[in-house]
Order: sequence, then C-alpha cells, then structure tokens
Amino acid sequence: MDETAPKTILIVDDEPDIRDVLTISLMDMGYLTLEAENAMQAFEVFIESSPEIVVTDIKMPGGDGIELLRKIKRENPETEVIMITGHGDMNLAIRSLKYEATDFITKPINVDVLDIALNRALEKISMRRKLQAYTRSLEQLVREKTELQDHLASLGLMIGSISHGMKGLLTSLEGGLYLVSSGLQKDNIERAREGCQAAANTAERIRKMVLDILYYAKERQLQCKPVQVAAFTEALVAIVRPRADGFGIKLICHVAADVDTMDVDADYLQAALVNILDNAVDACLKTTPAEAARIDLSVHADRETVVFTIADNGIGMDPETREKLFTLFYSTKERKGTGLGLFIANRIVGQHNGSITVKSMPGKGATFTVRIPRTIPVDTQAKA
Repeated sequence: MDETAPKTILIVDDEPDIRDVLTISLMDMGYLTLEAENAMQAFEVFIESSPEIVVTDIKMPGGDGIELLRKIKRENPETEVIMITGHGDMNLAIRSLKYEATDFITKPINVDVLDIALNRALEKISMRRKLQAYTRSLEQLVREKTELQDHLASLGLMIGSISHGMKGLLTSLEGGLYLVSSGLQKDNIERAREGCQAAANTAERIRKMVLDILYYAKERQLQCKPVQVAAFTEALVAIVRPRADGFGIKLICHVAADVDTMDVDADYLQAALVNILDNAVDACLKTTPAEAARIDLSVHADRETVVFTIADNGIGMDPETREKLFTLFYSTKERKGTGLGLFIANRIVGQHNGSITVKSMPGKGATFTVRIPRTIPVDTQAKA
C-alpha cells in the first residue's frame, strides 16, 4: 500500500457542528473524511469503506462509542480508533483503552491535541506495515534457506546414488574391454565382438546418466519448433532399438497416418521419452522367458494433443510403486538406477504443458500414456 496516499478517517458524532469542524480541520491536514451520526450508521460505513482511522464520540444516542470500538476491532483489529470524551467521561475513556483504542481526546476538541493523536495512530500503522513487510521478507528468507537445504540434501543423495551407479557401469565397461582385449589376444573374434557390444551398451548408459544429471541440475528454457511427428518418432526409436535388440526385446512402433506436426523442444522431449522407453526395457528384462518380451510404441493425435503410448509386457508395478514412480531418487533397480530418469521425464513433459498417466499391475506389464499439446504458448516457453 502507498504510504504517501491520503489516509481516510471516519468521523462519528451525533452533533453535526462537531462533525463539520472536524471535517474541515482534517481536510486541512490532508486527510480524506467520511461521516456518520450514530454507531449503527458508523459501522455500516466502516464495513463499506474500511477507513484506516476512526474518530468517534463515546456517548451517542442509539449505541455508545465503546460498543462501536469493540465491533470495529472484531472486524479489523488493525483499525486505529481515537475516542472523543467529555470531562465527566474519563472512566469510559480509560475503559476504551482496555479495548485497544489508540488514544482519547476531550471536548472541546483542540486541533493540536487531535493532530498529536492522529500522528500516534499513523506511527502505529506505519510500524505495523514495516513489521509485516519484515515478516514477509523473513518468511521468504526461511523458504529460500529451506529450499537450499532441500536442494543440498537432494544433491547429496544424488551424488551417493550416482556414485553407486557409476561404479557399477565402470565395472561393466572394464568387463567389456577385458573381453575385447582377451578376444583379440586369442584371436577369438566372437568374444571381442561380445566385448565391444557390452562396452557400447555401457557407454550409452553412462551417456544417459550424464544427460539425466544435466537435466536435473538446470531446467532450460524450451526452444519449441514445429517437428514432423513421424520423423521425431523414428529418431526416438533409433536411439532405443539397439538396446532392445541387444536383449532380444521386440520393439514395435506404429504412427497413425493422420499425425502431422507438433511444436516441441525435440531434443528435450526426446530425452523424456527415451527415459520411459528405457524403463520399459528394464521392466522387460525381469520377465521370463526374455525372448517373449515386447514393447509397443504407438502415436496418434486428436485436435489439440499428440499422444505417445508406451506399453510393455514386463514385470509390472504394484500401487505403491506406481505412486512413487516420478519421485526424485526413487528407483526399483537398486544400485543400477539413479532414480532420476522418470522424475526428469515427468518434469520435461510438464514443461511442455503435457501429462503422463500410468496403468500397471504386477505381472501384467505397464502402459505409459504421454499427452503433449500440439502447440505451447510462448509465455509458457519463456517461464520453462
């Protein structure tokens, strides 16, 4: 609120002459004024206009100033109320202070005394606003500190999780390189080829982990451009197919003929869908027999959205796992996972104003449905 704006004062007195004198004096001091001739009318004006200061007589026909003071304080405790009293009403004036009146002045009203009482009321209003501003600032600092602590705690968890995951990947990489080396030494091309494939798969996992860390560390502004959905999906499948084929998992893709374009950050959205497809591969690896494992990626569109459906016949999930699926650092892969992939996928889809829904039952596979708007408002992109 503007501290320099004129303050509004409600004058309450049953005598018109006193109201007129007070109005002229207060307007000369730079205040805005409202008037009421009794307590009932005064409270109606107060409810309608919410003046910051009320100057009211204590004794009035049809309701006294004390009761008006109590009603005003119940309605808005921050309103400053100055009581006007006659010389014989000192006990009432002192009683008004008990009900949190700001001050009282006696009749006949001295303008200088009134000015002093008003300045005291203004000081209380100013101090209260400064205290509120300070409190808001302090609350913001507490929130920022809490967020920083949470971020540091998350960072610590992430480092620990990634360290375990990276250690396992490096061990796998060393194993692949050993197969290559021993295969070449023994002129066993098949063994060397097996080692190369293992090393390549591990390198891809390391690359994906690094990308996940980068996406988690900083949300970038979306750079949305029109892309052909069919071409986008083909590039997506090309990334995941080598891993699926390597484990003997069938990856079937179908794009509806009427799907044309969408405005997305292609690289960013691709990273999200790769994470979901990778999750499907991992789910299929836990099924037996492995050769029966299958992932179906289908894409269709309606007037406003493009829908990616990723269904697998893997191990499936119980309700508790589904509920925690997109939680940061939650993983069902023990040391093989960082708990970043699906969290990041959900965040990226959310940045595109999209949504992810999951249906799954233990032993019945899982179906992820990702809905992406065909276009994203420019202001949304700027905030992402």
